[in-house]
Amino acid sequence: MAKKLPRTDVVVIGLGWAGAIIANELVDEGLNVVGIERGPWRDTARDFNVATVPDELRYVSRQELMLRTAQNTITIRNNPSQTALPMRSWGSFHPGNGTGGAGNHWAGITFRFQPHEFRLRSHLLERYGADAMPPELTLQDWGTDWAEMEPHYAAFERLAGISGKAANVNGEHHEGGNPFEGMRSTEYPTPPMAQPYAPTLFAGAARNLGYKPFPVPSALLSQAYTNPLGVTMGPCTFCGFCTNFGCANYSKASAITTVLPALIRKEGFEARTSCEVLEVLTDSSGGRATGVRYIDSSGDEWEQPADLVIVSAFTFENVRLMLLSRIGTPYDPVTRQGTTGRNYAYQTANSVQMFFNDKNFNTFIGAGAVGMGIDEYNNDNFDHSGLGFFGGGSIRVTPIGAAPINSRPVPPGTPKWGSAWKKATVENYLSTMSIGCEASSYATRTNYLSLDPTYKDRLGRPLLRVTFDFPANDLKMAQYCTGKVAEIARSMNPRQLVEQPMHGHWNGTPYQSSHVVGGFVMGADPTTSSVNKHLQVWGVPNLFVVGASAFPQNPGYNPTGTVGALAFKAAHAIRHYYLKKPGEMITA
Repeated sequence: MAKKLPRTDVVVIGLGWAGAIIANELVDEGLNVVGIERGPWRDTARDFNVATVPDELRYVSRQELMLRTAQNTITIRNNPSQTALPMRSWGSFHPGNGTGGAGNHWAGITFRFQPHEFRLRSHLLERYGADAMPPELTLQDWGTDWAEMEPHYAAFERLAGISGKAANVNGEHHEGGNPFEGMRSTEYPTPPMAQPYAPTLFAGAARNLGYKPFPVPSALLSQAYTNPLGVTMGPCTFCGFCTNFGCANYSKASAITTVLPALIRKEGFEARTSCEVLEVLTDSSGGRATGVRYIDSSGDEWEQPADLVIVSAFTFENVRLMLLSRIGTPYDPVTRQGTTGRNYAYQTANSVQMFFNDKNFNTFIGAGAVGMGIDEYNNDNFDHSGLGFFGGGSIRVTPIGAAPINSRPVPPGTPKWGSAWKKATVENYLSTMSIGCEASSYATRTNYLSLDPTYKDRLGRPLLRVTFDFPANDLKMAQYCTGKVAEIARSMNPRQLVEQPMHGHWNGTPYQSSHVVGGFVMGADPTTSSVNKHLQVWGVPNLFVVGASAFPQNPGYNPTGTVGALAFKAAHAIRHYYLKKPGEMITA
């Protein structure tokens, strides 16, 4: 029997980017907030000490910052006819564990989505007509627009100190930024990062072909910066231990370097770590959340009553918790009824690898989000008429740093071991570079999330089942966009190039990206969405579910900037609308 605790104003589940932002905003509103985090408390000075953090074995091979699959995992399959099997070690994606969540080990690439993405289905139908829409796609509008999103993007960028160059500030155009970015209200908080050789070489080649390269927006700061909460960060040192690692230099923006140091000192906030929420509790009608039930590290169960419940965990756990709590109707891929689990999407990763004889890129120098990119073949920035697909990708060179264990770039056909492999490693380590194309992933009827009927976690609860495969639309897009990348690569005169478009079925074993989205999507229609434009659950007005789970599909950008913007958007709605008049905020 769970022990009942005194009521609080707000309970927040998960203290990554979204949870930390919302908790801080609501504490500033004068509310008492309890934050519940499944993993441990993370602190830069203790957990990411400069003497211990550059450890590839510890953080990449042994995945110290990731959720332990013994705590919780998922089952995976490609289509509904298959039996899903458990993922026993993280491969395709890396869910985080502890305060800061996956934001501790992210790369830091921080794009805003383009204005047309928030009304994607309507935009494509208006431009191309219904006959051009691939029948397999279940694209949806978000129920919001650029005018509503832009101030919250700006708030997140100020909080994180994002480095970059704006192309359009209040209608005034500037050279050097991304010409496809929506109109901004402000310049980036800090200037672009200095660029290593490989991105500079790529940008020159792209410019010679008529493209307009720009510095990739980065949560790795180019200079010292103090954010609106009074938290100071330092400039990136290009150490090469960034993606999959915490940052010892206070240079990579995350919840533990930008929000939590200020939030933990505020009256009205309490963090409970190593505590796992089992379910969101509702009243007998199901129309009001009454709190949460959770288990602590000793195995004791507790009930935390609350007037407001904010679910802000990783995509998988947001959706699983809603299914376990019987919030909404589970999605049925046959009838297409139900919304909980609907429109799960991923990211389509493509690249072209180049081997040179006359280049030295010093590939051990790098950072998760330093680089140059072009957007001419992203999203709907190019004419899709007659191509047979929609979508596109962000084409960019972002050298993350060639770490010693896993970075062994050798041409195809090289033996896997022995003297020939060693020789090829020495010859190619410093003279190899890649152009990546992180591309869109569009929802289909049979890509969805559900509870597994067979496998359970250590507490006896069903695991989340992921049913996903790359649709034909996305595979066609991958071939086309990778071909465009190869044209740029050939102009750089490499000794050899290798095109690597996404092809075949989704395989959960190799890492691809942690950009999993959807399953509890936002929109204007409760029959096809789970939350409204304020991230408020339809029919349960004091419950908000915030995160990438709200994306109806994924464009060719990294999701974190939009997750941060949605957190500020939800917090703004609660502060300015809900608290003044509790209830559904449909027209606010």
